[in-house]
Amino acid sequence: MNIPEPGIGVVSEQRMHFDIPLVSSSGTVLPAYELVYETYGSLNADKSNAILVCHALSGNHHVAGYYADNPKSVGWWDNMIGPGKPIDTDKFFVIGLNNLGGCHGSTGPSSINPETGKPYGSNFPVVTVQDWVVSQACLADRLGIKQFAAVLGGSLGGMQAIQWSLSYPERVRHVIVIAAAPHLTAENIAFNDVARNAILTDPDFHAGDFYQHGVVPTRGLRLARMLGHITYLSDDAMADKFGRSLRAGKLGYSYDIEFEIESYLRYQGDKFATYFDANTYLLMTKALDYFDPARECNGNLDHAFAAAKADFLVVSFTTDWRFSPERSREIVRSLLHNRRNVSYAEIISTHGHDSFLMQHEHYHDVMRAYLDKITMALAT
Repeated sequence: MNIPEPGIGVVSEQRMHFDIPLVSSSGTVLPAYELVYETYGSLNADKSNAILVCHALSGNHHVAGYYADNPKSVGWWDNMIGPGKPIDTDKFFVIGLNNLGGCHGSTGPSSINPETGKPYGSNFPVVTVQDWVVSQACLADRLGIKQFAAVLGGSLGGMQAIQWSLSYPERVRHVIVIAAAPHLTAENIAFNDVARNAILTDPDFHAGDFYQHGVVPTRGLRLARMLGHITYLSDDAMADKFGRSLRAGKLGYSYDIEFEIESYLRYQGDKFATYFDANTYLLMTKALDYFDPARECNGNLDHAFAAAKADFLVVSFTTDWRFSPERSREIVRSLLHNRRNVSYAEIISTHGHDSFLMQHEHYHDVMRAYLDKITMALAT
């Protein structure tokens, strides 16, 4: 049995039920819901050392450690979180959760609707980043956490961290925004729309109610993931890893898989289709599209950030073309306009958007230094 490298070790998920209705941004009411989450480290006496980790599109609550019955199931950010790691669980109480609408245990489209006895499917409400933050605040309330030492995340997780600073400015002292943006560009929305259409036009989708037909829109999910995966990598990363290598060493003059990059993308697509819910994919990408704090301020991001009171660390990566450094600098400029304390790091990396998941020395040093500053403040 291959046990992962030393870290948090064995973890287990927890579940919290909420009977308080959640009114989504779309106006739809979810009478009750459950959130699945994991915690790492210990909450201190005054509950001031809690950190909330918000996940990206395909992420979940399993952020670090591994499960006793499956040692290979290592958390998606295990290189960042644990004893002695940048987010040090000897110092912080870290929470990871599966967002509402997810497919890893929290109430979502594949959950049973108590009113019908069938999966919610197409009846599950469209949820937004704002809705997620409201539900996350409810979880914090249950855990007795009045204020987070930090809220952080990469990509869509970074957008949630931003929203925390605006929706609950008194409840977060530090916000760490990694590989994110104040809103999606038209190009990003276009990528998401193509990915959604791959699912929506799959004959097995059945308008979102495929559960009742005993099928999965595998083809649509596979194509959506393949498209998304291309945008998460940089051209250099793909060139270094695959180049123009041929699987058989020669041209086959057919439409079968010939190039190694084709094999890789199809493998990623097939794997994704086995564990991710199609309706959740639609919901998550729509949440990305809708996120735009400046919209309620006539498009003025400076005005939107006027509500924030937290200190910020903003991190970007040079080869991330989906959430480019310039988009992070937009956030920094608006924070400086509002005289917020903000640190900015632009990391040289060849891994594209996926850089925020990688074990990169400079990146991890930046995170460690900033979090050490939070630790020092906790001690005073």
